Amino acid sequence: MEIKEAQEKIKEFDKARGWENCWDIKDLLLNITEEGGEMWNLIKWVDDEKQKKIAEGKKEEVSDYIGDTLFLLLKIANQTKVDAQKALEDTLNEYEKRMPPEKMKEVKHANKLAGGIDNK
Repeated sequence: MEIKEAQEKIKEFDKARGWENCWDIKDLLLNITEEGGEMWNLIKWVDDEKQKKIAEGKKEEVSDYIGDTLFLLLKIANQTKVDAQKALEDTLNEYEKRMPPEKMKEVKHANKLAGGIDNK
C-alpha cells in the first residue's frame, strides 16, 4: 500500500466512526511516545547485537508497535492536512543533501558535534 493510499484509508476509517476531529494532536503525540516506550522496554539496556536478536525474536510485537505508530502519524498528517508521502519524500531529499554517503561512511554518523557534516 502506498503512503497516500494508507493516509486516505485512515481518513475514511476515522470518518466512518465519526472520529475526524475528536482526537487532538497532543494526545496522538503522547500515544506515539507510549508506543515508542513499549518498544524501548523490549530492548533497553542491551547492546546492538542483543537488540537485533530481541527484535527478531519478537517480530510480531515489533510489527504491532510500528503499525500503531504509522497509524498515529498518518492521523496527525490528516488532521494537519499534510501530505505524508510528500513530507517523507522531502525529508529523504534533504537527508541526501545533508548526509552524502561517502562522507557518512567516513564519519559513521551525522552528528556535527561528534564530527558529522550537517549543521542541523
